[in-house]
Amino acid sequence: MNRIEAPRPPVIVVMGVSGCGKSTVGQMLANALAAPYIEGDDLHSQENVERMRAGIALDDAQRSDWLQALATHLAAAYDQRRPLVVSCSALKRVYRDILRSGAPALRLVHLQGTRAVLAARSAQREGHYMPVSLLDSQIATLEPPQADENVLTFDVTQAPQEIVQQTMAVLRASVALTDPL
Repeated sequence: MNRIEAPRPPVIVVMGVSGCGKSTVGQMLANALAAPYIEGDDLHSQENVERMRAGIALDDAQRSDWLQALATHLAAAYDQRRPLVVSCSALKRVYRDILRSGAPALRLVHLQGTRAVLAARSAQREGHYMPVSLLDSQIATLEPPQADENVLTFDVTQAPQEIVQQTMAVLRASVALTDPL
């Protein structure tokens, strides 16, 4: 007898360059899903935080342990069939491949905007270690996700509530499509 498996709860990374609203959208999306939320910035080493605070962009090697830590959380949620929302810049395809290594059905929510909008938003943030001066390096590093990466892309000028509502609509539709008739 074939057993039909229930759809997996969503495991999501809200991604984009600094100032795009990852934390805001990520927290709101986690609330809408009744899912745990992990602020990716909280998993950076103190050494990396100090580098960024000093305006020094991280290289791939410096991001490696951070990405592995996030990937471990994503894989655990996927394996345990628990929903999870994580905010993470995930600037390069290779970074996203690390994140999805243990969570193959990982869904990306990519927040994008113009440099002017992102710089203005970054300048208004208080208490964050990421200076506006690193925005250009993040924009230069960003490899926008491709269609094969299970991505939803939104303009940051949309209200966060709209982004969350549209994401939830897509998630509901994908679950409905997998339900047996």
